[in-house]
Amino acid sequence: MTGNSWRDRLAAAIFRHRALILVFFLLATIGLGAAIARLRIDAGFDKMLPMQHPYMQTFAQYREAFGGANRILVVVMARDGDIFTPEYFDTLRKATDAVFFLPGIDRSRVRSLFTPNVRYTEVVEEGIAGDNVVPADFQPTPEGLARVRQNILKAGIVGRLVANDFRGALISAELLEVDPATGRKLDYLEVARQLEETIRQPFSDGRTSVHIIGFAQMIGDIAAGAKRVVLFFALTFLVTGALVFLYTRAHRVSALLLVCSLAAVVWQLGALTLFGYGIDPLGILVPFLIFAIAVSHGVQMITAVRAEIFAGATSLEAARNSFSRLLIPSGTALLTDLAGFVTILLIKVRVIQELAIAASLGVAAIILTNLLLLPILLSYVPFPDDYRQRLERRIESMDRFWLRAALLAKPWPAVAVLLVATMLAGYGWWRGAEVRIGDLQHGVPELRPDSRYNLDIATVTRHFSIGVDLLTVIAETPPDGCTDYSTMDTIDRFTWRLQNTPGVQSAIALPQVAKQLNTGWNEGNLKWQVLPRDRQTLVEAVQYIPTSSGLLNDNCSVMPVMLFTTDHKAETIDQVIAATEKFAAEEKDGPVRFRLASGNVGVMAATNQVVAAAQFPILIYVFGAIIALCLLTFRSLRATVSIVLPLGLVSLLGYALMAEIGIGLKVSTLPVVAFGVGIGVDYGIYIYSRFQAFLDEGQTIYNAYHETVKITGSGVLFTGITLAFGTATWIFSPLQFQADMGLLLTLLFLLNMLAALIVLPALASWLLRLGR
Repeated sequence: MTGNSWRDRLAAAIFRHRALILVFFLLATIGLGAAIARLRIDAGFDKMLPMQHPYMQTFAQYREAFGGANRILVVVMARDGDIFTPEYFDTLRKATDAVFFLPGIDRSRVRSLFTPNVRYTEVVEEGIAGDNVVPADFQPTPEGLARVRQNILKAGIVGRLVANDFRGALISAELLEVDPATGRKLDYLEVARQLEETIRQPFSDGRTSVHIIGFAQMIGDIAAGAKRVVLFFALTFLVTGALVFLYTRAHRVSALLLVCSLAAVVWQLGALTLFGYGIDPLGILVPFLIFAIAVSHGVQMITAVRAEIFAGATSLEAARNSFSRLLIPSGTALLTDLAGFVTILLIKVRVIQELAIAASLGVAAIILTNLLLLPILLSYVPFPDDYRQRLERRIESMDRFWLRAALLAKPWPAVAVLLVATMLAGYGWWRGAEVRIGDLQHGVPELRPDSRYNLDIATVTRHFSIGVDLLTVIAETPPDGCTDYSTMDTIDRFTWRLQNTPGVQSAIALPQVAKQLNTGWNEGNLKWQVLPRDRQTLVEAVQYIPTSSGLLNDNCSVMPVMLFTTDHKAETIDQVIAATEKFAAEEKDGPVRFRLASGNVGVMAATNQVVAAAQFPILIYVFGAIIALCLLTFRSLRATVSIVLPLGLVSLLGYALMAEIGIGLKVSTLPVVAFGVGIGVDYGIYIYSRFQAFLDEGQTIYNAYHETVKITGSGVLFTGITLAFGTATWIFSPLQFQADMGLLLTLLFLLNMLAALIVLPALASWLLRLGR
């Protein structure tokens, strides 16, 4: 030991009891590893909802009465001809029964040609008559099929339950969050499995094809893709191991780094089960990130130990001195990582908060496994006599490169670097402002465009008018509002305006149906396809519309307006929401109160607004925590600015990259932005801590930085490349969101590494000179 600081005393105490500490780590790892056996995939629809948002309060209030956004659509398409064949109707009937008995199904809301809530109404000589579209005495004869065809036309369900070209029909159902049969939380993976085994496989044959969309099916497909994530983890592990060996040239040291990094993942996953959490399919990337962060910090520890070995220390002395030297910078860096994860708790969406908790547990594990366990294990490694010579040859081979790199700490090269950095910051600010909130593509962005699920969405959109994206606006009125002309006219005008808004494919509301029935009461004369101004006549027009239609409640005080959008891209949602809010503001003194929103598009709109509101506070808190920790660690404003400004540059470039490659800012990507900031600061902290030590010895800025990069530079360079290689493998994942995050993180890791090695010394050289 070279000193008697509190760090030296702590290191001495720890390494004096290192055998006992190793036993603790072994037992803890075994116990937490055994707990992983209880880890479960924990998917839930309500976890995706920002329940504190006003839209979701409307959603929750009317969820029981009008359903929510957790739908399943099963589309049975005829491969040849149309649906009016005995074989097709037999298949549709059996498929309807299969959907009816799925776990968690709200059976009162199952809709199909074969369910009694799908009816038609017509005017006959005796008055109004109606029946099920498929009557109870239906027989699949030519006459029976012709009768059903007529009933379909009378019911006005072409494009809604029956394809526009009569080549298919759909079965619509809603899922409950709690399975009424068991009283337990619904297992979405089990629902997805049964959809596959009891519906898709049995009814997909030479005559019909089955297409299924909905949250449960999406989660099932994501989980299926997530199983292959294990292969990517194994590939990342092997690639990282190979690169670590190339860096250390010592198989024992490489193995210990990988073991400690893997132990951090084991501790994280085991701790999740102990705290009662599962792992959401959207959080499947967190163990990857924890492994990457652990490797990053482990490399710095190995670099420090190598430097001590090169200086002539024994394995024990090298490990103890390295622990003491890196305790503050490593602790600071890990605390900044932790700050990046904890701030994500600001997003009031449970799935994101659980992701933040999982990541925070992982960082806490790294503090123990890589800051404490790794140096203790390294203290037992016998380094061969020629290892110092190998290190000397490696340092000499890299010294020419680092001599050139150190020129960046000289005044005029630093000016050139800062000018380029300023231009890049301007580009990042300009291009990053174009990042959109929400999804930017058709289909489900978590899956590949050519995935089965997204192809099923395309099939439904192509053959039906309703599409798969629904925004429900709740129209609240005084009781019996459906019999008041002014009220109904306001809802009708709203429906017409939104139906003619770009992005809306079709709209359904009570006034539309009432006008059709009024026409029927007047011998089908289209001149009468209007809303009656007389209250009694209006009563006749709406009295036969049941509450099961979803167009009104029992006392006619709530009438939903269902808007089927062309897609759920951010631009589409913004247009429809803006048009709704504009009309509501214009009619604020009228008899109707329009409230947003239900349906899956309503959920997305609320989520997008939550993300938009949280993105800047998150960055402010992350950078605030980093600034505070850097000030506390280095007790220097110049040091803090030198570390934080390059990080800010990379954050701007990260936003610009998202705009360039077409990634929107949403629930699955906003955490990565915070992660990138928290992880990226590690490089700067490690470099500046060593740089500061050489400056304190009285060296010049150029010499201090040269000595810094001779020791730390290779570790930082290697870490950036290794992490980039590891996350680059994700680009080939079957999950689109993992591929997108892999590309984004790869670029962020490289940019943070380059900023720390290039921009930081240039900035520090001028700040230190100006401060003299």
